[in-house]
Amino acid sequence: MEDSKKDNASGSEAGYAHPPVNARFKKGQSGNPKGRPKGSRGLAPTLNRALSERVVINEGGRRKTVTKLEAAVKQVTNKAASGDPVASRQLFTLIQIIEQQPQETGRAINRLDDTDQKVVTSMLKRLNRYSNEGEDQ
Repeated sequence: MEDSKKDNASGSEAGYAHPPVNARFKKGQSGNPKGRPKGSRGLAPTLNRALSERVVINEGGRRKTVTKLEAAVKQVTNKAASGDPVASRQLFTLIQIIEQQPQETGRAINRLDDTDQKVVTSMLKRLNRYSNEGEDQ
């Protein structure tokens, strides 16, 4: 039994968990020398890159260049202001999310006072009821 252990440790005998000596990694050599390609990215960087692309919009009869994120926020805000219940729900949800997170500068943004928070909460409830009634029909 000890002879076979010596053989495995020296590399002369191949078997389970003991590859042949010529197939083993050399000292200082990686098992994946090329590694992950530098160009491959996850969802978050891809989404950030797409949202930071610039597009041209018409605002007040003038052409203006803004990021896709700014354009999307303007569109949701404008639809909510015109009475679209889905856009209103999205906007109020975004407001709540933003208020729960600190700003990029590290300090918390101004929070809604209790009255404003109650108004936002009641609006979300009403919008949810409204959208649920629409789904039933």
